[in-house]
Amino acid sequence: MKLEDKDLISIQEVRNLLCQAKIAQREISHFSQEKIDSICEAMAKAGEAASVRLAKMAQQETGFGIWQDKVTKNVFGSRMIYERYKDLKTVGILEEHPTDKVIDIAVPVGVVAGLIPSTNPTSSVFYKALIAVKAGNSIVFSPHPNALKAILEAVQVIRDAAIQAGAPSGLISCMTVPTLQGTQELMKNKNTNVILATGGGAMVHAAYSSGTPAIGVGPGNGPAFIEKSANAKQAVKHIIESQTFDNGTICASEQSIIVEEANKKEVKQELKAQGAYFMDSDEVAKLSKFILRANGTMNPQIVGKSVQVIAELADLNVPESTKVLIAPDTFENVGPKDPYAREKLAPILAYFEVANVATAEMLAQKLLENEGAGHTAMIHTENQAIAKHYALQVPASRILVNTPGAIGGIGATTNLTPALTLGCGAVGGSSTSDNVNPMNLLNLRRVAYGVRELSDIKATEPTQETNCDINTSNVATDKLVEELVKQVLAKLK
Repeated sequence: MKLEDKDLISIQEVRNLLCQAKIAQREISHFSQEKIDSICEAMAKAGEAASVRLAKMAQQETGFGIWQDKVTKNVFGSRMIYERYKDLKTVGILEEHPTDKVIDIAVPVGVVAGLIPSTNPTSSVFYKALIAVKAGNSIVFSPHPNALKAILEAVQVIRDAAIQAGAPSGLISCMTVPTLQGTQELMKNKNTNVILATGGGAMVHAAYSSGTPAIGVGPGNGPAFIEKSANAKQAVKHIIESQTFDNGTICASEQSIIVEEANKKEVKQELKAQGAYFMDSDEVAKLSKFILRANGTMNPQIVGKSVQVIAELADLNVPESTKVLIAPDTFENVGPKDPYAREKLAPILAYFEVANVATAEMLAQKLLENEGAGHTAMIHTENQAIAKHYALQVPASRILVNTPGAIGGIGATTNLTPALTLGCGAVGGSSTSDNVNPMNLLNLRRVAYGVRELSDIKATEPTQETNCDINTSNVATDKLVEELVKQVLAKLK
């Protein structure tokens, strides 16, 4: 009987791909580090070579972003990811600890399910495939339907390169009939060992609810605090560069600016000079209707669009040279119903003025607790003590200092681990706070030699009964307990 139902076709395709991926993973699990690395090198080179073509495909298909910036992201997801991890040991014995008599051995997780978003489709394919294969795993992709053609082409590029370099044919694959039911099958199937989820909140929640171990990331909503000691011109330059890079489609990009009373005049002048347009109250109200949908979720009509497209959509009359739209906001207004206090993934920024650093820290915390907890926050300052204090107060996994948020968070302009999947930690509902890398896609098997006997760690038995009633003050008993603790600690050293 021929299947005609799209959902059933999708489910059957997923089952077939997972079976092939499992066989391929078993084969690659016997490969040497050198063989794995040569496959990854071939994948990275192929991805980089196709970066321009795939960037144009992704922009044309999705309507998101700027293709030239997508080229940069494709190169980052291929060559830069490979270069950073090419010397990382991920096969066999990773490290021996002679003093402790412990040995660390790498064990691949197995088959990875890779969920790919429409905002960063081709670069995410390169990145996820590289970190999966580097750790000795196979990967099956679930593509966002709105970027299906570009994602399938990106998968084809690196799959062909991997096979030519000696990889088994089922190592890297992708659903060609993406449906919700097919993706659910991918996440729940017994042959899937871990889910690497990047996408909307509902999809990430589904990954964690699937019963399969998952690494998922939540939304960003990064506030950028320009502290009064900051170089205002440079800070504004970084923020605008970040927010206009691929029209703000990287989740680590700034979503709001916080300035102090002491430097607000200078910052506002710089923002205007560098292409920011401050909306009046009527314009703020007009645009707010297009940021969130009725159900409270982000409106895809504005995602990755230029200021000019957004202005036309909202019937705003802004200068043609405008790079970023600024919406003045207040501390009291921040909440789920404030569209400017949410992640927008477009060149739109909320703007706040506060009295001092303490209030800025409270506002940053409020913004992130509203949305984006555990993700990313920025501070521009020349005062290291303030930067450290800010980092201790703000609930973000990445605190970026004097750098653009979008490309600093992924590790391009910082020395953070390079990644396109940014963990938000427990506070953000994520299983990790890492910039996800090959080490997140392998397990450690530890060999541990015995170094002491049970008799060595047993406490010396008291020679006589003592009154150990906790309600009774007994100096002799206290001294005996203290002595026993010292003996045990000494033996454990």
